[in-house]
Amino acid sequence: MEFTHFDEAGNARMVDVGGKEETKREAVARGSIFMSPECLAMVEEGTMKKGDVLGVARVAGIMGAKRTSELIPLCHLLNLTKLTVDFEIKKETCEIEAVCRAKTTGRTGVEMEALTGISVALLTIYDMCKAVDKTMEMGGIHLEYKTGGKSGEFYNPGR
Repeated sequence: MEFTHFDEAGNARMVDVGGKEETKREAVARGSIFMSPECLAMVEEGTMKKGDVLGVARVAGIMGAKRTSELIPLCHLLNLTKLTVDFEIKKETCEIEAVCRAKTTGRTGVEMEALTGISVALLTIYDMCKAVDKTMEMGGIHLEYKTGGKSGEFYNPGR
């Protein structure tokens, strides 16, 4: 397999996507943050001192996804047509699972935007809850699904 982000001399470069067809592209990323039962209850009840944890994390995830090209050096700036960040509280595992869906019509995929959205959302939850639980752990961040472009559809069945 050949890496596309390096030239013949091994120097990093941004891939030229100018000759690619524009297609509808979508990516879904997923990840979780694990916390103490006390902390999870406060998030769910809306009693965290910093405010609405999941509401703020949702907006942060969307903002982070929109700024992916500023954070990841060789990513293209994309005209995103849709971004969502949703959460599911799983009491039995003291977990908040986050899902980010990104869409565009363009010449390159939105996988990095979905993954960045998840990462920023989870980091925001950590930031807003760290006064209550500094032992929180983030994990399982992965690309679940993507479609569009030459490589077509990809589904990650999970671990």
